[in-house]
Amino acid sequence: MSTNQPGAIIGLTGGIATGKSTAARFFESEGVVVIDADYLSRQIVAPGEPALDEIVDAFGEEVLQDDGTLDRTALGDIIFRDPSARETLEGITHPRIAEAMFDRARQAFDQGHRWVLYEAALLVETKTHRFLDALIVVDCSPETQKTRLQQRDEFSPEDAQRRIDSQMPLSKKRKAADYIINNDGSTEDTREQVRQIKRRIDELLRHTDSARPPRDDHA
Repeated sequence: MSTNQPGAIIGLTGGIATGKSTAARFFESEGVVVIDADYLSRQIVAPGEPALDEIVDAFGEEVLQDDGTLDRTALGDIIFRDPSARETLEGITHPRIAEAMFDRARQAFDQGHRWVLYEAALLVETKTHRFLDALIVVDCSPETQKTRLQQRDEFSPEDAQRRIDSQMPLSKKRKAADYIINNDGSTEDTREQVRQIKRRIDELLRHTDSARPPRDDHA
């Protein structure tokens, strides 16, 4: 991944049901360009794209729907059960997602933006955060995370816990973070944390000739 960017790329991540997407929407409402890894992942596996052919070669026709599009639920069931299958999928998709992300970031920089936000679930797991300028982690308590997951996806308590346990612990993501948003409180509290982090990054970028790195030792 190239680091020769004319602006800063800030990562935004979290755990399942911690509120990462909510935080991303708040940043967007503050004028920050948000690049959504999930959206990019859907684009690169559209019918006719090379990644889709490679996925079918690796996992079989059962990961396709009748209309030829990727059956993400079927594929998700496979990689949830088999860590080696997840590694195979990531090897196919991650380089292409990274390339698409950098293309979108360059467009934003050309339009005058000093930094962009890259929203992705697996930044720490894949060590992608090491190639970015800073990392924001959306955090919440285990109890809040489990409750939200049950309400959002109608999981049983056992299924919700299994989903949480299948992911990297939030404690490890917090250790990698330059900024942490605690999403246990109210919506307005989360929004205010977003505003504060945006102001801090903007201020850091105003006081450096280079856009790298907008980190804050006091975050």
